[in-house]
Amino acid sequence: MNYWVLIGILIIVIGFALKLDSLAVVLFAGIVTALIGAFNINDVLGSLTNGFDTALTTLGSAFVNNRLMSLFFLTLPVIGIGERYGLRERAMTMIKGMKVATSGRILTFYQAIREVAGFFSLRLGGHPQFVRPLVEPMAQAAAEVEGTVDSNLEDEIKGAAAASENYGNFFAQNTFLASSGVLLIVGTLADLGYGEVTASQVALWSLPVAIIALLLAGVQFYLLDRKIKANGKGQE
Repeated sequence: MNYWVLIGILIIVIGFALKLDSLAVVLFAGIVTALIGAFNINDVLGSLTNGFDTALTTLGSAFVNNRLMSLFFLTLPVIGIGERYGLRERAMTMIKGMKVATSGRILTFYQAIREVAGFFSLRLGGHPQFVRPLVEPMAQAAAEVEGTVDSNLEDEIKGAAAASENYGNFFAQNTFLASSGVLLIVGTLADLGYGEVTASQVALWSLPVAIIALLLAGVQFYLLDRKIKANGKGQE
């Protein structure tokens, strides 16, 4: 195996650490990886050197071949219309009427739902579809019940809401044995001589990881609740 192709990962890490332009870093890392992997430079830079028509052809072919992935964009206008007509406000009003709801409990519950959905390979969740219009406003509303939320605490709640989505997606996606991540792991291990590892084994051992991630996130969100409560008492 040519381990030099992994230099693309190093380039991305260094580029992000130096806070360089993300798109440029990823593009440069891809080109370097392709060159080291002995791909034809014309294939790598084809869309850049053969003119605008070639670039459009490449983009069009990729769009057609992966058009099912583009269905994601159809949800964005729906979310936009929902927000325009008060989706966030309705979610906040509903949460403020629930005395037992706290920011931490809402985020923990959402992550649990996210992980269960991942176990059944249901594409439930996402930052634009759920976190921004529903989860984050609900967490903010629950925090406002405790008192005024300053800008720093508001940002912290936004970050925690995004984290609940990321935790649930990242740590639970491999619990479904036919997910792309599981297939990638099995294929890589088979190439390295570990062909006895099956997809069901990878999915099985991913379950405790998802549970541990949920527990640790629960602790994080519980500490967030305590911080929100302390902030509310400080304003009394």
